[in-house]
Amino acid sequence: MKSAQKIKLGISIGDLNGIGGEVIIKTFDDSRMLDFCTPIIFASVKTLSFLKKHFDLSINFQGIEKPSEAIDGKVNVINVWKENAVINFGAEDPESGKYAFKSLQAATKALKEDEIDVLVTAPINKNTIQSEEFKFPGHTDYLARELQGDSLMLMITDNLKVGLLTDHVPLKDIAGIITPELIEKKISTIQKTLQQDFRISKPKIAVLGINPHSGDHGLIGQEDETILKPTIQKLKDKGNLVFGPYAADSFFGSKNHENFDAIIASYHDQGLIPFKTLSFGEGVNFTAGLKKVRTSPDHGTAFEIAGKNCANINSFKEAVFKAIEIFKTRKEYKKLTKDPLRKQSKKI
Repeated sequence: MKSAQKIKLGISIGDLNGIGGEVIIKTFDDSRMLDFCTPIIFASVKTLSFLKKHFDLSINFQGIEKPSEAIDGKVNVINVWKENAVINFGAEDPESGKYAFKSLQAATKALKEDEIDVLVTAPINKNTIQSEEFKFPGHTDYLARELQGDSLMLMITDNLKVGLLTDHVPLKDIAGIITPELIEKKISTIQKTLQQDFRISKPKIAVLGINPHSGDHGLIGQEDETILKPTIQKLKDKGNLVFGPYAADSFFGSKNHENFDAIIASYHDQGLIPFKTLSFGEGVNFTAGLKKVRTSPDHGTAFEIAGKNCANINSFKEAVFKAIEIFKTRKEYKKLTKDPLRKQSKKI
C-alpha cells in the first residue's frame, strides 16, 4: 500500500542578515524532521550553502525549480534568485529586505496556488522590507491581503493562546480603533479557529480591558464601559462563552488565563509581553482567520546575535510542528463537517 504523501511545508527565509537562515537550516540539519514533512525553502542554494559553511553544518540541499519537483526525505530549495546575495549579519540593509520580500512573495504565491500545503515564515525586518510592493507593518497584513479572510494574530503554545484586537498599531490610536464591530469580528475569528484548528467545540474566551483596571467603572477612561462591556454582554446573550473585560495587570499573574481556551488582548504589548514571558521562547505566531495555514516563530530578526551561531531554534521548530498539526486538524474538521445532513440521512 502506498504511503500518504508528506505535507509540503513552504518556508520563506526572512531577512538574510538576521537569524532566519540559521534557525531554518539548524532545524532541518536534524534529519528526523524530514519524517514529518517535505520542506521547501524559497531562497537560493548559493545562499543556503554559504550559511551551511558559516555555521559548519552537514545539511544538504536539493535544488528544484518548482514545488511539484520536491523530493520527500530531502531539504528542497527553490532558487528564487540566482545571483550571490551578500549577507552582512546584523546590518539593517534594504538589499537584504529585497531578498526577504522575493522569498515571501514566491512562497505566498505557491501557497495560494496549492503548490505547498502550509507556510512558515522566518522573521523579516519591518523597515528594510518596505517597497512599492510591500507597504505593510508586517507579515500578517500582507498575508491577509494575499490569502483572504479576517486575519488575527494568535500567539500559541499547547496550553496558552493569546489573540489581539489590534496588532501593529501606535498606542495613541488604539482606543479609537476598537469598536463593537471589530470586537465581534475578532471574537468570531478566534472562535472559528479554536473549533476548526484546535478541536475546541465550545471555546471559552477572556477579553482584557483597554484601560488600567478595565477603566475602574469609568474613572480611568470610558472605553471599557461603553464599548467592551456592552459588546461582550451582547455576545454572551447570543450564547457565546465570552467573559470580561479583565484587568490586564493581574490576569496572568493570578493564573486566571488557565481558566480559558483563549485570551484576547486589546493591543500588541498587552498580549505579547505575558505570552513571551510564559512561553519561554517556544511560542508560535499563527495567523488565524485565513484560508491557508501560516505560522512563524515568536521572535524577530535578532540582529544583535545574527551570525554568532547561538540562535535558539525552538520557536522555529515549534512553528513547523504547529503548521503541520493545524493543517491536519483543519482538514479533518472540514471532512467531519462537510454536508452533515447527508451523513445523518445515511445512518437512518
